[in-house]
Amino acid sequence: MRRRDSALAVLVALLWGTNFVAIRTGLDSVPPLLFLAVRFVVVCVPAVFLVRRPGLPWRDLALIGVFTSLGQFALLYLALHLGMPPGLSSLVLQAQVLLTVVIAAVWLRERPSALQRAGVALGGAGLLTIAVGRGLSAPVLPLVVLVLAAVSWAVGNVLTRRAGALTAPGAGLGVTVWSGLVVPVPALALSLVVEGPAAVGAALTHVHWQAVASTAYTAWLSSLVGYGIWNTLLARYPVAKVTPFAMLVPVFGMAAAAVAFGERPHALELVGGLVLLAGVGVAVSRRRGGTPEPVAPAASPAEQAITSPVVAVDVEPATRSAREATDLVELAPTPSGRA
Repeated sequence: MRRRDSALAVLVALLWGTNFVAIRTGLDSVPPLLFLAVRFVVVCVPAVFLVRRPGLPWRDLALIGVFTSLGQFALLYLALHLGMPPGLSSLVLQAQVLLTVVIAAVWLRERPSALQRAGVALGGAGLLTIAVGRGLSAPVLPLVVLVLAAVSWAVGNVLTRRAGALTAPGAGLGVTVWSGLVVPVPALALSLVVEGPAAVGAALTHVHWQAVASTAYTAWLSSLVGYGIWNTLLARYPVAKVTPFAMLVPVFGMAAAAVAFGERPHALELVGGLVLLAGVGVAVSRRRGGTPEPVAPAASPAEQAITSPVVAVDVEPATRSAREATDLVELAPTPSGRA
């Protein structure tokens, strides 16, 4: 990659990593479900009038939005609200890559490669280590909610893959914007029921500048700018050259949380996080020598595009020969990585 494009890829990882700190800052003055509804209003308007709708049935767009955007981010915001550290969250959410491999194998019958199987096992061990370390110092519930967010994102990835939503250049941004339309109304309704009309009214009538800044950052910089740059890079270069930069997201996320909140993970959490990240790295690595293992589009966010990174994973469809297996699996966000 050219130096300028490499710098842009690092910038996207920085935007997505620090996005977790931005979300956590906004949650200090806005209830999580209300904050989610407001964020997606800002993401979708006026972008929905400027970005072409993907050539997908409304049903597919709605399903992708329910899992990739509504489910993932509602659970992520709730986990942060319950006390999950933002830096550690940026790392644990990467479990979505491993979960997508598992779900795609079961649902789409895509046979994972040996590297993917090893990566899933390694990542699972890392996640278990984080759970043990978390249980020694804090309640485990926020971690469980965050893992459910990763599961929701993984389901959204597989739905996107099945629908063939990312076959056209720049389609990822269109999927992000148009599928995000399903978020505001259900999120607001849930906010009124769970958080209560009084809390919603107080947050909307007493707006803090931190909430405004957080919303602008997560919606415009992390989601639209981040994913726009990422799609451009994917159009210029092979996925294998771009996606490794997504591994920097937890690095920036944990560094930003350490600076902003003085976050210091427990020793076991840190060890587990490194093991989990290693598992993700193994799962997305490409086999050297012989026939390269193909990959195929399927991903978010948000992050990824909405807030989260896009990660490529090689798969071997069980019903195709090695030569015919040329699909590209693109796992993303939100724009998160995506948080």
